Amino acid sequence: MPLPVPVFSSYGSLTEPTGIDLLMEDLGRAFNNDPQMRMLGGGNPAAIPSVQALWRRRMAELLEDGDSFDRMMVQYDPPGGNPAFLRAMAGLLQQEFGWPITPEHLAITPGGQTAFFHLFNLLAGAGRDGGPARRVLLPIVPEYIGYAAQGLHRSFFVATPPVIEDSPDQNRFRYRIPFDRLPWSEPIGAVCLSRPTNPTGNVVSDSDLGHLIDLTRERGVPLLVDNAYGLPFPGAVFTEAKPLWDEHVILVLSLSKLGLPGTRTGIVVARPEIASAMRRITSVSALANNNVGQTMVLPMIQSGEILKLAKHTIGPFYRDASARAQGWLDEAMRGAGVDYRVHHSDGAFFLWLWLRDLRITTWEFYQRLKERKVLVVPGRFFSFGLDEPWDHPDQCLRISFSQPEQVVREGMRIIAEEAARLSKPRAIPAGNLP
Repeated sequence: MPLPVPVFSSYGSLTEPTGIDLLMEDLGRAFNNDPQMRMLGGGNPAAIPSVQALWRRRMAELLEDGDSFDRMMVQYDPPGGNPAFLRAMAGLLQQEFGWPITPEHLAITPGGQTAFFHLFNLLAGAGRDGGPARRVLLPIVPEYIGYAAQGLHRSFFVATPPVIEDSPDQNRFRYRIPFDRLPWSEPIGAVCLSRPTNPTGNVVSDSDLGHLIDLTRERGVPLLVDNAYGLPFPGAVFTEAKPLWDEHVILVLSLSKLGLPGTRTGIVVARPEIASAMRRITSVSALANNNVGQTMVLPMIQSGEILKLAKHTIGPFYRDASARAQGWLDEAMRGAGVDYRVHHSDGAFFLWLWLRDLRITTWEFYQRLKERKVLVVPGRFFSFGLDEPWDHPDQCLRISFSQPEQVVREGMRIIAEEAARLSKPRAIPAGNLP
């Protein structure tokens, strides 16, 4: 007799197919079964030789120091994180930025993705007071694909299309926060943005971020800033910007883009009540955190060396990689006669390509590229929370440039070939783009 189909609770919404699920499944299959696939789709950091050598040396040190290695592998840390790590991180942020941070302002989580899942559902959704369900406001979209399915009730996010500033002479454009159209009339529990923005590489300016802090403070809702690629580390920022925090802001840092994604270590910087709540949630959901990442980077936090690594090694590596990748993409697109725009690359590991004349959606384009052994991410999955239709994301792709040069250049050549084949015919020569 067959077993009955289980009836899931509302928590079962997490089992529904999503963009992040599709992305990770495709990445996993390609990594394990298709070595010919050109991996331009994921957010995996590059294997920077000097950085990887640093982590190998650090692991060797731990192996030589049997007591430290055994403690890392055998003992549970408190749910909020390793006390020595918390003290060192608080001291670093105090000393470098003057922030009034204590260990009570910090909570470690099993990665930044987990941190946002818990923060979103802690601050938004159905309230205990019986009032209307609160939503998470995304002040600028497109936004990170991994947020989209994290809410435990429907219509969890709310957003409005951004302002688009076009630079046709450079084949570049930029999204800006539509401050005059933000939907404050909705019941808002939190506001969230990534900086640099994943997928576009947009770094919201210090002035715009400050204005957003003021607006959210006036309304009594916290501002969540996803710093997975940003400042002070890993430092994949190519424009003038500074890290901003106050007790109204919840800043989430990560060790992943330092070259340690396998350690799954997120760091929440928040007012003590929020940090304490996150520690309790970790104790219930995960018991404790991964010890490896905290132990690996502790000496670099204590010495401040982590900031030098970000400023002098990781940041310049990705800045140079971005410049090269933009040059290759411009060359490929212009050579193929494609009408295109690329979002200004201010940071992170991606280029955001806008194909304005594509005859099909970039979801369909993604499938065709996959047949040609190029894996990217279609734009539709990054635009959620919109109450009105918006076709623009179906003309966009996220392209990672963290892979080796040959992989990136060849992938961009194939993208340009397919775009030329599938674009609407134009009445003007390729060299005279509007």
